[in-house]
Amino acid sequence: MSEEVIKIRGGNPLRGKVQISGAKNSAVALIPATLMADGAVKLEGLPEISDVVTLMSLLEDLNIKTELDGDVLNVDSSEAVNLPLPNDKVQSLRASYYMMGAMLGRFKKCTIGLPGGCPLGPRPIDQHIKGFEALGATVTNEMGAMHLEAEELIGAKIFLDVVSVGATINIMLAASMAKGKTVIENAAKEPEIVDVATLLNNMGAKIRGAGTDTLKIEGVESLHGTTHTIIPDRIEAGTYMCAAAAMGEEVVIENIIPLHMEPLTAKLIEMGVDIEVGEDKAIIRKSEPLAPLTITTNVYPGFATDLQQPYTPLLFMAGGQSTVTDTIYPARFNHVAELKRMSADINEKGGTATINPSRLTGAEVAASDLRAGACLVIAGLTAEGVTTVYNVKHIDRGYSGIVEKLKALGADIWREPIEA
Repeated sequence: MSEEVIKIRGGNPLRGKVQISGAKNSAVALIPATLMADGAVKLEGLPEISDVVTLMSLLEDLNIKTELDGDVLNVDSSEAVNLPLPNDKVQSLRASYYMMGAMLGRFKKCTIGLPGGCPLGPRPIDQHIKGFEALGATVTNEMGAMHLEAEELIGAKIFLDVVSVGATINIMLAASMAKGKTVIENAAKEPEIVDVATLLNNMGAKIRGAGTDTLKIEGVESLHGTTHTIIPDRIEAGTYMCAAAAMGEEVVIENIIPLHMEPLTAKLIEMGVDIEVGEDKAIIRKSEPLAPLTITTNVYPGFATDLQQPYTPLLFMAGGQSTVTDTIYPARFNHVAELKRMSADINEKGGTATINPSRLTGAEVAASDLRAGACLVIAGLTAEGVTTVYNVKHIDRGYSGIVEKLKALGADIWREPIEA
């Protein structure tokens, strides 16, 4: 069986335009949400990533018709049947857990394997379960699968002990078809939650407060078909902004929502990056010298944990020591050991990385997770010589056409098959 690696010959300046795809973190919740409609749903602007294909396959396992044409997905759930979902597919991505909320809402029961995805240390789903149980569901773990069942779902007041995007969306899905009113307090405020709530409301749900810390949901008996355009991917946009800041002469990043990019844009400006933000684009020009930074990740609207890894290669170009602290996933530093292979002066202890100015050199490195993979690709763009990135399956889960997009900007980057 052959796998692929991504190879990058570093040092090439980037110039031109790059178009940002639809948001991965929206797509993985929007697709499960379509199964709650009793008619046809069209999702426009989907990213071409492996997670989308996996979720389509899970819908098809429930006798749901799906058709993908470029970045448009048509889903017809009118003849959906409730069946247990197979472990192998569920374990390939963490966001498969959104099938729980959607199936519980529509069928009032579901059996599904435990979710997989990127290994980022313990990411329990206890807040999801707490929410489902508050709505009246019984949740049991039987032979490695989650079994959820409710006579009926009844609205409840739910306070999340930790701010969780996944739990907020999952409870919102189930509560949309519960009887009565549900209030979710200490809810996450990410743009992707607003995106999912917009789809559900267009399907006939009654959700207010998305984007604030209090969601109010009046349950409805049924949801209908609609057409929805997904928001741009702020993490993909941020990744290209970091690459452009590191190696760009003049790069235009198109199809962004500037408001969603503000936490990153502020840090780039603080660092001395020449960035011009338009209505739906950002232009980054060659900028030096770059100042060292202190970055601390936080829940939205703070600096995204998903962007601390792609940002790190830029910090090696600063004129002094920088620090990156991840308060969301303190274990999210598997890229540090790989960067050291590239001659990086970087150390991590207790969820904080200390980064000193370094000239990176090409090496063989492995992506441990999605955003670590993006980090290593950007590091390869800045390094002297050739960098080979293994485990590209992680990168393909969240970046649509990353090799083609970077190549169009002038990067010397390509894929090569290897024997597994």
